[in-house]
Amino acid sequence: MFHSICKTLLHSRNHNPSMVLPLILRYFSIDADNRHSFTLSYLTKTCGLSPKSALSASKIVQFKSSEQPDSVLSSFQKFGFSKIQISGMIRKFPNILCCDLEKTISPKFEFFLSRGASTPELVKIFTANPWILKSSLENQLVHTFNILIELFQSEDKAIEAVKQNPMALCLNPETRLIPNINTLRENGVPESYILWLISKQWQCIGEIPVKFEKIVEEVKEMGFSPLKSHFVEAIVVLIRVSKSKRDGRVEVYKRWGWSDKDITIAFKKFPRCMAISDHNIMDTMDFYVNKLKLESSVIVNCPSLLGYSLKKRLIPRGTVLQFMSSKGLVKLDSRVSNMFICSERCFLEKYVKCHEEAPHLIKLYNHNLSLSDTRKSGKDEE
Repeated sequence: MFHSICKTLLHSRNHNPSMVLPLILRYFSIDADNRHSFTLSYLTKTCGLSPKSALSASKIVQFKSSEQPDSVLSSFQKFGFSKIQISGMIRKFPNILCCDLEKTISPKFEFFLSRGASTPELVKIFTANPWILKSSLENQLVHTFNILIELFQSEDKAIEAVKQNPMALCLNPETRLIPNINTLRENGVPESYILWLISKQWQCIGEIPVKFEKIVEEVKEMGFSPLKSHFVEAIVVLIRVSKSKRDGRVEVYKRWGWSDKDITIAFKKFPRCMAISDHNIMDTMDFYVNKLKLESSVIVNCPSLLGYSLKKRLIPRGTVLQFMSSKGLVKLDSRVSNMFICSERCFLEKYVKCHEEAPHLIKLYNHNLSLSDTRKSGKDEE
């Protein structure tokens, strides 16, 4: 149609040639406006995106009719995706609406199904990482998946790793994954810890090799043993938490009387203490020191106490311990750390049910647990 219009304008005696370009540009402008308007409407009404998300997506994809996106939506619904899941994928990766069903979407589903993945597992994988659809099946996905099978010595375990971290499939094996795995092996890290990194921390195992190797050396210089899990945990923290944030956390801990030596001791025992937000550190330390009246040194010697949920574990158990302390049933000293670390079953059996006040203690404990659920449902948490 556009070709016909141009031909008519260029050969018409009634049109000045200098007027042709403005008319053509106007045609493009009107056409673009129509496509943008249709795209916005489709993204909000059919795809379920918010106006803000639709506007953002419309800067990436636009279409004149619903034929192409309709076929994509229909295919995902047939695969078992819910409308909410489809909307989430479009929000993350708008180009998904332009994917070719036969060349791009179906072959990837068929590949993973042939390797033992179930349809619900695939829904989970693609919902979490729709960018997989833009990766080459043969050159990227099949190649990387075969390497994962070789590493895990099992298709099922490879699928499980992909389920937990779908982006692992998007790592470049030759330039990222394999060099970093070799660095860990050369430093004596057990294979089980390497596989843990692949399954749980793909961002870290996929770090730029030069930076990864430098961090491994830094962790070694701190005195971590490559044979212990804390070695890879420290690597994760140093990769994921910037130096400026770590420096800030050092200052937060110093507010509670910790020395540089204390902080080093705590980090070596529980590397994740440097990955906890400043706000959570302050709240948790306030609970231990000001509410339970524990010495700050108790936390230095058992820094894993910082890793528990204040609402779900510390407050419910702490309330019970405070009541027990008031009755002389327990002394709030360094030994209470065991009461927070142990499982719920152990806590109730070993420290609660053995007392005459057990019915009241259990009621108090359950009440605070229910309060934590109420707080969670009433407020979005990160």
